[in-house]
Amino acid sequence: MATPSNNLDEVSVKNLHEDETLLRNERMRCLEAYIFASPEPVPLARLKELLPKSKDVESLLEELSRFYTNRGFQLVQRGSAWAFRTDPALAHVLTTHRKQKRRLSRQALETLAIIAYKQPITRPEIEMLRGVSVSRGIFANLLEHKWIAPGTRRKIPGRPLTWTTTTAFLDHFGLTSLESLPGSSDLPREKAEQAANTATENLSLALEETADDKNS
Repeated sequence: MATPSNNLDEVSVKNLHEDETLLRNERMRCLEAYIFASPEPVPLARLKELLPKSKDVESLLEELSRFYTNRGFQLVQRGSAWAFRTDPALAHVLTTHRKQKRRLSRQALETLAIIAYKQPITRPEIEMLRGVSVSRGIFANLLEHKWIAPGTRRKIPGRPLTWTTTTAFLDHFGLTSLESLPGSSDLPREKAEQAANTATENLSLALEETADDKNS
């Protein structure tokens, strides 16, 4: 027969377990609500600030992501940020009959592709790869879409500014990370110039097809 003290110990352990489960569920609900209410992907660092006493934010996000698998919308990772997005498999259900006229020019797509693959990269380096100059209008267009952002400056004479892609770029094209770029595994950073041009051409085509799908 168990002693009263043992019974008390068992009850205490049970209550502790229940409290931890309730606390974990409450934290998960906070993350869920915050991400759902945000119009843009929420950086992991911001989510950790939301729950400063929680050391398992990553595991909570992974659990939430599994929960929304095979549902109408999913919790997806965009670089180091998280967002709720509709299931791509349901695109045909959500497609409208109105076409938007916001296509990027071929030159802008090529510039975006080079930045995506070779970032951080300076404007002169982009022009060297493309073989032509890059107008301010192209950069203004990409900045308007929030797909590129200024990076650090090169520690060379003139300290030219570098350019990188953004979380919005990953989000728009449905990429988890830069490693998800088409053919990225076949494109080492120090690839020869001709090979880089070829890969960039392939990526610009892929981005153009994706942009067409989203604008139709």
